[in-house]
Amino acid sequence: MRKKLKCEEFGNVWDALADTPEEAANLRLRSELMDQIETLIEKNGWTQVEAAKHCGVTQPRINDLLRGRISRFSLDALVNIAAALGRKVTVQLEAA
Repeated sequence: MRKKLKCEEFGNVWDALADTPEEAANLRLRSELMDQIETLIEKNGWTQVEAAKHCGVTQPRINDLLRGRISRFSLDALVNIAAALGRKVTVQLEAA
C-alpha cells in the first residue's frame, strides 16, 4: 500500500524553510539586504577585496555575502555594512 504524500504550499521560500513566521520575516529581510548590497558591489565593479574595504569587513565575509550564506549574517551586521556603504536602511510595517 502506497502512502499519499502531503503537499504543502507556501507564500515564499522563507516560509517553507523557517519554523515560525517571525523567523521567515527575518530571513526575508536579510535576503533583501544581501541582494541590495551585492547589487551595489556589482554596480561599482569592486573586487571582493575592494568591496571588503568599502564595507568595513574582511574579504572572506564579502565572499560569504556574495555566495548567499544568509545564516552567517544578522540583520545588525547587514545594516552596519549598508551604513559603511553610505546607505540608510528603512523598515516598513505592512499587514500580513
